[in-house]
Amino acid sequence: MRRLLPCLTLLLGCAWGGAAQAADTCTVSMTNIDFGAVSPISGSDYVAQATGTFSCLFSSLNLGQLLTPNAQVCISLGLGTNSTSALPRKLGNGSNRMEYNVYVDNSYATAKIWGGAGVAGAPSTFGIILSAGLLAPPGTYSTTFTVYARIPAGTALAAVPTAANANTVYTSSFAGQGTYTYTTYGLVNLFGCTASSGSFGFTVNATAVNDCTIAASPMAFANASILTGNLRSTSTLSVRCVNNNAYQIALNGGSVAANVANRQMKNIVTTDTVSYLLSSTLDGPLWGDGTSGTSMVTGTGTGASVPLTIYGRVPAQVSPRPGDYKDTVTATIYF
Repeated sequence: MRRLLPCLTLLLGCAWGGAAQAADTCTVSMTNIDFGAVSPISGSDYVAQATGTFSCLFSSLNLGQLLTPNAQVCISLGLGTNSTSALPRKLGNGSNRMEYNVYVDNSYATAKIWGGAGVAGAPSTFGIILSAGLLAPPGTYSTTFTVYARIPAGTALAAVPTAANANTVYTSSFAGQGTYTYTTYGLVNLFGCTASSGSFGFTVNATAVNDCTIAASPMAFANASILTGNLRSTSTLSVRCVNNNAYQIALNGGSVAANVANRQMKNIVTTDTVSYLLSSTLDGPLWGDGTSGTSMVTGTGTGASVPLTIYGRVPAQVSPRPGDYKDTVTATIYF
């Protein structure tokens, strides 16, 4: 027995020494963040999510980590390309920018903007503990975390332009700007998450789409008993198109005559009609759909609502029977 004991002690020492050569390693990865189609004039926030994965290969044979292999990680994020600050971060297309940010939870609060100690105004990080469990065999173990992103509605989003009158992709790259430090341990962690480090990357994308909205107010002519001179009235189209988005507006021929060059209002009781004219300027060219000598109104969006005046005129004509005369004209915007 006196000769056997030193041999056993030596064997234990060999097993312990082997553990120092088998280091545990951990990595962080993340899916891309894609906001999809974004209408800058929608007046709505756009949100997106991504999934991060923290994985560790536990291979150590020391007694502590053989019993309970654990790891702790702290994950930080830089600004990304096209951004000079985290308040807010910005997606880019050429010199154009779209504001957004990335968060550690779905409160979307400023205090929860994902950053790190070196990112001014964004101190929040992901802190994760991964435990393989009691007596877990050597191998790779993983856990996931959710990343939240938001493009806020407001004047900044409304000012975002499209390019070349087409849907426009805005991006930011975080290649190598996701960083992490981690520590693997057994029963007790003496180093927090500072023993080892690494980096990862992903991209953020949003597609600004061409979009327009249009609304109209009614046009009402004054009462008249005889039509021996011009009757005039106006109404307004409210047009809002994405910044730098070209558009055309057509007015159809109405529900009575269906004729852009000879619109008519009809007595709601009889078959009598009254002819009238519509133009974009006082007594200007007829506003129609580009046919029969009429023209359409064109413009370029600014992201803000723009009022356009429709000038109406009932010219002198044979006076019909008294009554209420109406027509319905449809305005269509092409973009």
